Amino acid sequence: MKNFSASNLKAVLLAVLVTFLWSTSFIIIKWGLAEIPPLTFAGLRYFIAFICLLPFAFRKKNISELKKLDNKIILKLFLLGILFYSFTQGAQFFGLYFLPAVTVSLLLNLTPIIVAVLAIFMISETPTFLQWTGMVLFLVGILIYFYPVMISENETVGLIVMVIGVLANALSAVLGRDINRSGRITPYIVTLVSMGIGSVILLLAGIFTQGLPPLSMKNILYLLWLAVVNTAFAFTIWNFTLRSLTAMESSIINGTMLIQIAVLAFFFLGEEISFKEGIGLLMAGMGAILVQLKFGSKMKIFKELK
Repeated sequence: MKNFSASNLKAVLLAVLVTFLWSTSFIIIKWGLAEIPPLTFAGLRYFIAFICLLPFAFRKKNISELKKLDNKIILKLFLLGILFYSFTQGAQFFGLYFLPAVTVSLLLNLTPIIVAVLAIFMISETPTFLQWTGMVLFLVGILIYFYPVMISENETVGLIVMVIGVLANALSAVLGRDINRSGRITPYIVTLVSMGIGSVILLLAGIFTQGLPPLSMKNILYLLWLAVVNTAFAFTIWNFTLRSLTAMESSIINGTMLIQIAVLAFFFLGEEISFKEGIGLLMAGMGAILVQLKFGSKMKIFKELK
């Protein structure tokens, strides 16, 4: 059984910070989609982030590390780029274009179920009983919060795209954990290579299918914030946390975005939270915390915090 140490706590706190930044992305993306097509918007965001990260690749240490990448690791990074950026992020932007943010968030939060199953068979990470309990509580909270979900016929395309995105998101979570847990590759290299591959594919797909519209100063600012802070910085930190957190733990922390998005939507979009929704959010939050606590590790946490 994995013990919860000070390094785990640090990884959890950093992961929560990253999910907060990603939660603000939902608000900014909804604003930007009014003028920018979804695939082009997503491609621009991640390609600009890649350009921001690229200059650091010329450091002697990073050049040396890039030269040492073998074909197996390169293939994994290539697949991670396609799954996590081209498919998952492209599907999220596309989904937010066709579907309400609530529906998109609901579908994305089905990812932990898939991740838990995939992690058992693909990277031999078996969740503990306490983690499964947290998972169940988390998912019950989601169902209470969103029930009943009403989907109109014209949202079918968005649903199909999001199903593909959720599957890609789950696969990328397991693959990302598999790459990062060895500690042989720095988070920067993982982010740089995978983002570079995924963003180029995503941007080319957007330009060829949806075009490149003129950008207002407001949308340029949206893109820069999303690219530099919410992407280049956030994804590098996220890959760092994957060295300590399991695929399921990372997925659950990612799932707290449900709560964060609801709070942000209340303040910035004027969306009120009903009593039923509040109960659902509370249960989901408790589940997210519970999955981090392993039996017999509580005293160890207190000792290492002193």
